[in-house]
Amino acid sequence: MINTAWLRTFCTLVEVGHFTRTAERLHMTQSGVSQHVRKLEEQLGTELLVRQGKQFSLSGAGERLYTEAQGILFALSNLEQTVGEDPPFAGSVRIMSPGSVGLKLYPHLLALQSKHPKLVIDYRFAPNPDVENAIAKSIVDLGFMTSKSTLSEVSCTPVAQESLLLVTPATVEEPDWDTLMALGFIDHPDGSHHASLLLGANYPEFQHSNLFPRKGFSNQIGLILEPVSMGLGFTVLPAHAVEAFEKSEHIKAHPLANPVSETLYLCVPRHRALQARMKTVIAEAKRGL
Repeated sequence: MINTAWLRTFCTLVEVGHFTRTAERLHMTQSGVSQHVRKLEEQLGTELLVRQGKQFSLSGAGERLYTEAQGILFALSNLEQTVGEDPPFAGSVRIMSPGSVGLKLYPHLLALQSKHPKLVIDYRFAPNPDVENAIAKSIVDLGFMTSKSTLSEVSCTPVAQESLLLVTPATVEEPDWDTLMALGFIDHPDGSHHASLLLGANYPEFQHSNLFPRKGFSNQIGLILEPVSMGLGFTVLPAHAVEAFEKSEHIKAHPLANPVSETLYLCVPRHRALQARMKTVIAEAKRGL
């Protein structure tokens, strides 16, 4: 394989036409320039320069090498520049979070992309364990979780709090225990966990969400409140999911005596440096939260 340093020296010499001035341009000694050319000739097994005292001209092989080398060196220069660039508003950023957080953040990040079309937002909704594994395996660049990771490959920083809300049909005035038992529970992937946190802190009778008649289940964050809005049951959801529901007039979120919130963590691969575009997205996400 041709040594690119020798090749660059050779092409500069051809363009400048003088060993001393080539050495000055490349911040080398004149003997260093001569040595690079000689090593290149030895590697290729052919004479590249026809020397006449202090003057020289190109041999046929030298002319062919110079013609081909210009494109190669130009491509290498572009490659160096591209690899070295770290634009804050261009490139893809892969993000993953639970659905409630995504409902809040995704519109903010799309607005950011609208301002900077070269920035590409790749957003996936997933439960905490999937987010954690994706970050650990560098499948995504950053994630948000409502529990702190236990994996050594994942670094987590608390960035926000999200309230858990008891949501019933709009017709319910006072969500006492008997009312909730009569309504029944609309479950979802985090339903038992959320109910344990919020209802356990506010209802002495609560032991487990299984106590309630199960009136439905959905794993689509945007649809969990549909059966609630139709009077089919109640549920417990993070505030962002409740705020995003379009039929807000058909549901009611009830303030309870003992509010409960989940900590939201920003999670990134521990041993990977954050690129400028990722820092841009993180800053916008923090503003959105």
